Amino acid sequence: MASHAFSEIYLHITWHTKDNAQVITNHIEEPLHQYLQSRATETQAVEVHSIGGIEDHVHMVVRVPPTLLISEWIGQLKGASSHEINKRVRRSLLHWQEGYGVVSFGKQALTKVVSYVQNQREHHARGTLYPALERVDDEE
Repeated sequence: MASHAFSEIYLHITWHTKDNAQVITNHIEEPLHQYLQSRATETQAVEVHSIGGIEDHVHMVVRVPPTLLISEWIGQLKGASSHEINKRVRRSLLHWQEGYGVVSFGKQALTKVVSYVQNQREHHARGTLYPALERVDDEE
């Protein structure tokens, strides 16, 4: 790929805990989000705009380079984050479900998508979910 390529690839990514177990509690959430932020930005040209979620799933809003192999990158984030959190809590607590959801969007929607992710608890409590941003499979 040319070294002077322009791209604006924004992604909303979500994945769930295994069996939707509600293990992302207050003492797990902050270190998990911090680790995901740090790990994601180890990849050159990745920008993390927001990380959120509730007890059984995570949402991330990122800008990625056109050379990123998304499936491998998400797999690495999931594996490394569960390993790190389990190491910190000294037990096997956090396991991820297979799969993930990823939706691309334009820069003009960035503020709206970031707000949605930052307000996950409120959206889930009120039932004001955006179905396209909550999906982790291709079922209708």
